[in-house]
Amino acid sequence: MFTNMGTNAALRWQNLRALMKAQSTADSLNKSSSHLSAASNNEFMALLKLVGSPLIPFQVHLDLTFNCSLRDYSIEASTAKYIVQQYVAATGGQAALNSVNSMYAVGQVKMVGSAMQQGEDSVQARGKCEVGGFVLWQKNPDLWYLELVVSGYKVSAGSNGKVAWNQSSSQPCHANKGPPRPLRRFFQGLDPRYTANLFEDAVCIGEKTISKEDCFILKLETAAELLKSQSTPHVEIIHHTIWGYFSQRTGLLVQFEDTKLVRMKAGKRNDSVFWETSIASTIEDYRYVDNINIAHGGRTTARLHRYGETLNHRRKIEESWRIEEVDFNICGLSMDCFLPPADMKRDPSDVGEQEAGES
Repeated sequence: MFTNMGTNAALRWQNLRALMKAQSTADSLNKSSSHLSAASNNEFMALLKLVGSPLIPFQVHLDLTFNCSLRDYSIEASTAKYIVQQYVAATGGQAALNSVNSMYAVGQVKMVGSAMQQGEDSVQARGKCEVGGFVLWQKNPDLWYLELVVSGYKVSAGSNGKVAWNQSSSQPCHANKGPPRPLRRFFQGLDPRYTANLFEDAVCIGEKTISKEDCFILKLETAAELLKSQSTPHVEIIHHTIWGYFSQRTGLLVQFEDTKLVRMKAGKRNDSVFWETSIASTIEDYRYVDNINIAHGGRTTARLHRYGETLNHRRKIEESWRIEEVDFNICGLSMDCFLPPADMKRDPSDVGEQEAGES
């Protein structure tokens, strides 16, 4: 699909958006279009943001330095650092990764979801499959920009080095509270530098078999003061935990998981509604691009659980993606490519379903 759309990435992306817009027009005439079983277009956009452009709570530096002695740490922490060093070697080595100052990627996605279901029963994603694609630009340090189009609906997100922001075609742009943070999609095997630096401070908690691969499990807990800096008066992030599963055979990242619990204040009585979001990405199809081992495909499953005094609802969304083109050290990638929209709100205070996923 992508190779028949043009001779370069910019032309392919322009033609892809035109294709998605045409599909959206056709879907608007088709009453059976489910949009991930969303009740409205706004809810669909919120789900698209939640699965397509979530952020990781840490500010991750891209320079790789492993100069400290492993004997200065606990056995769990030193084991994790050793596993990360093996991962760096498996993805191309420290010199190759440090030679990258910018990158771009073009990929396609497919999403399917369930409706919001009540009770403790397991939820199956059985809705209509939505298709689309994304383009992602990144430049050192802390500069990145994403455009994601699914069934004619567009979500964009970015970081200008000072603040991370996101917007959609139906909602105004607003800034995410706290320092700029990286996009979760980077950690799905797309940028090994992000992954290596993220898990350098992790601990090894055991082993597990993932997709017939024996893996080491690295765990990372977000500090309370960091969660507090990313919370708002209406939304409190209680915890955000990250796991990485690294193959004992190849050293590569096989699965990436994170779980976040958010408490939202609703109503004049400050009743609390809790949102628990668990996202797991299985990563596969590693290939070398300019001497760097990049994952070119995978699957993500997101489970949402909303509960409170009278609430107990669950939803499941599944995404599969395929990377069609990746390149590094892009010429002419200026600061103008990462500027936030002029109408960006720097202090978001609106309470809604999407805020639980964007904080």
